[in-house]
Amino acid sequence: MFRTLSAALLALALPLTSAAFAQDTAPAQAERDVPFPEDTAKKRTRIGYGRLITNDFIGDNEDRWRTGGVQTSRFWGPTWDGALPRKAGELIELRLGAEIIAPSSLTTPPAGDRPYAGALSAGLHTQFQHKKFEISAGADMVWVGPGTGLDEFQGALHDLLGVSQPSAGVVANQIGNTLRPTLVLELGQSHALSDTVSLRPFFEGRAGDETMIRAGFDLTFGQVGRGELLARDKVTGQRYRATKQDWSGYSFVLGADIAHVSDSIYLPENRGITLTDTRERVRAGLHWQNENGTAAFYGLTWLGKEFEGQSASQVVGSVRFNLEF
Repeated sequence: MFRTLSAALLALALPLTSAAFAQDTAPAQAERDVPFPEDTAKKRTRIGYGRLITNDFIGDNEDRWRTGGVQTSRFWGPTWDGALPRKAGELIELRLGAEIIAPSSLTTPPAGDRPYAGALSAGLHTQFQHKKFEISAGADMVWVGPGTGLDEFQGALHDLLGVSQPSAGVVANQIGNTLRPTLVLELGQSHALSDTVSLRPFFEGRAGDETMIRAGFDLTFGQVGRGELLARDKVTGQRYRATKQDWSGYSFVLGADIAHVSDSIYLPENRGITLTDTRERVRAGLHWQNENGTAAFYGLTWLGKEFEGQSASQVVGSVRFNLEF
């Protein structure tokens, strides 16, 4: 039971989110008073923080392929009034991420399975509105390979918990050290279908660690996302909250997208792996928040096959907790 939980929730979430958890429980005024580094002349303050932990143990109870990761976003800007600014660069997002990708078995993977990969990423993005379009654009540096230390961290935790750790062969066959600049651009447009229902179709382009174009939609039943600052998770496409409105109750989200993929550093052709040029995702999630501002999110995402030798699709789960005292 602890196989994947250790790999993603512990190995990935703890080192990147322990400080973030403390910040989530701090007073809101303290959040707003943190200046953006090297940009105090423009009087930017931190206006939002969000994160999402993804793991396939809380999805299909497996430990394979897109096995676990965490993504966090910190936003700085002059203010947040519930709407995106009209100019690019007024709102700055520092995006950090970590992910472990694994073959279907950590000890004896079948021939033709995808190689192990550990990836860390850091980048700057901006969100703004141009005419009727909501635009998110930015660049990340993605560091892949044993130099990230994610294989050793996962192995140490698995050893501590007494469960299978990546074998020497799996570790030796992992994607080698490389640094890949990555550009990401998303264009979306929100449509209010009623007071509580909104539809947001979007297009996305990505070039770098993986190169693809994607089209999809997000459908929201409830108030979450209305007047709030949201960021999109790389693996699942789930949108997570970086600001909060004063509301309580539940909101339900649905989404789906399809991508045309032309290249992936995680599926190298020189190892005899053929990626699928079409990649699908279908997701659903539930947001909850009480009167005190304590909030939680749980979502499930179905991920289609990413390479020809993949024996099945997979389902991953995503969680986020925000405690207020």
